[in-house]
Amino acid sequence: MHFAEADTMQERLIVGLDLPTLKEAEKAVRELEGTVSFYKIGYQLAFAGGLDFARELASGGTKVFLDMKLLDIDNTVAKGVENIVRMGMTMLTLHAYPKAMKAAVEAAKGSDLCLLGVTVLTSMDEQDMIDAGYEYDPHTLVLRRSEQALHAGMGGIVCSAEEAEAVRRIVGPDMAVVTPGIRPSGSDHGDQKRVVTPAQAIRNGSSHLVVGRPIVAAPDRRAAAEAILTEMQSA
Repeated sequence: MHFAEADTMQERLIVGLDLPTLKEAEKAVRELEGTVSFYKIGYQLAFAGGLDFARELASGGTKVFLDMKLLDIDNTVAKGVENIVRMGMTMLTLHAYPKAMKAAVEAAKGSDLCLLGVTVLTSMDEQDMIDAGYEYDPHTLVLRRSEQALHAGMGGIVCSAEEAEAVRRIVGPDMAVVTPGIRPSGSDHGDQKRVVTPAQAIRNGSSHLVVGRPIVAAPDRRAAAEAILTEMQSA
């Protein structure tokens, strides 16, 4: 499945349901109905009933990006991916380790699940990489893992929009390049260290933008989403 060229900007905006309770997530989805058609569910919501909610959304035709960042022995990754395929998810993240990616690709073969390799978390800068024992700076590791994901047959890459242009040159036009750490012009960066605006991300080659707090923590969620879509369309 080719995700690099979605039909509309609406299909390219993924709203991160980074909320503490299922009740709040359901409220956010209701408020964004008609404006947003793609949601990300990560650890916070997953452990508060979010997996059943993900199934419910998918069964109603809404796209769901399950952000689980899987990494384990090959068999465990494969069995997890097989069940996630059955859930009807649209996207799934795993850490871009070659063996894990190979196992996941084999397990998802024949399905519509887009497997995304997480390169380097957008909250990490060069000092964080050194502290974690990596010999590569973030940019170098992102490019190395992108190349490995391409060779493994993955559906896409998760990286900072700062690296999206370089990643796109490596993976070509057909793979998804999904970028978190998106902040509208003039907004607070929070704990993200490598951030860009929506328009910059689109210009850099991002196929999908993941936006959490700037939408779900906004007083008017629909207006916030519409403003980001407008920024994306201005790219």
